[in-house]
Amino acid sequence: MSTAQHKIGSGFGATSTADDVLEGIDLTGKLAIVTGGYSGLGLETTRALTKAGAHVVVPARRRTTAEEALSGLAGAEVDELDLGDLESVRRFAERLLASGRTVDLVIDNAGIMACPETRVGPGWEAQFATNHLGHFALVNRLWPAIEPGGARVVSVSSLGHHLSGIRWDDVHWRHGYDKWEAYGQAKTANVLFAVHLDRLGAEHGVRAFSLHPGGILTPLQRHLAKEEMVERGWIDEQGNMLHPEAFKTAEQGAATQVWAATSPQLNGMGGVYLEDCDIAEPASDDEERSGVKDWATDPEQAARLWTLSAELTGVNAFAA
Repeated sequence: MSTAQHKIGSGFGATSTADDVLEGIDLTGKLAIVTGGYSGLGLETTRALTKAGAHVVVPARRRTTAEEALSGLAGAEVDELDLGDLESVRRFAERLLASGRTVDLVIDNAGIMACPETRVGPGWEAQFATNHLGHFALVNRLWPAIEPGGARVVSVSSLGHHLSGIRWDDVHWRHGYDKWEAYGQAKTANVLFAVHLDRLGAEHGVRAFSLHPGGILTPLQRHLAKEEMVERGWIDEQGNMLHPEAFKTAEQGAATQVWAATSPQLNGMGGVYLEDCDIAEPASDDEERSGVKDWATDPEQAARLWTLSAELTGVNAFAA
């Protein structure tokens, strides 16, 4: 049931928008969950899905902020969720399951990037815990609502996964924290999660994908000092974007995750990493700008991470 990690010639590309990939697709009657769906790419994802007819549940750590951002957007519903708090994840999932609704689309969009060393829960490194473990627990707890509808689950990774594979001897960075490598590990985990979830879910009609949305300046950069973004060549001293052609708009950045969640071109496929609204090619050893690293698509590492994540969170919908 696996899908080859090679382009399929979708006809879309880096400049395609979420509205472009949804043209002609009717999502009326579909229920989507978009974590972080009230800011940056998540907000544009929510807007595009509701425009196509979906009802979107937006779990939010900052509920009031989310309600303000989504006010007036018909078809959007806000609930509380802190991905760094497994009890919060449990409570959200129980509320959703109690509603009796079936979930058709899950887009694990929320995340943090390159934050100072931060500990959550039982001392877990915050990027791994929030970006990966929180979403792992969420999807597993929601499985009774996901499985009946043969849903698609989309795990939003990034090119940042090139920075690090899984540090099996120290996943929580107890020694020598590096904010960028920690981000890279978390984004690799997002890819591996989709690989194994697809392997487990395919027989139930549930398919999973991961992706790089592209380079976009959004609130995801909130932990970066202006000086660091200047040093990286993203902005000038006045805060102006230096190379607009190198960045996507929010509408373009949301396109790949919306395409992953809805495109009939992906019917029967799953477990692959996407970029620019197509399946990505494997990255060569020296490739830094595109493609997916082999450490992120290795099925053995994906299974190992699933086992570790289940042990850490105490949640596994597929336990024997």
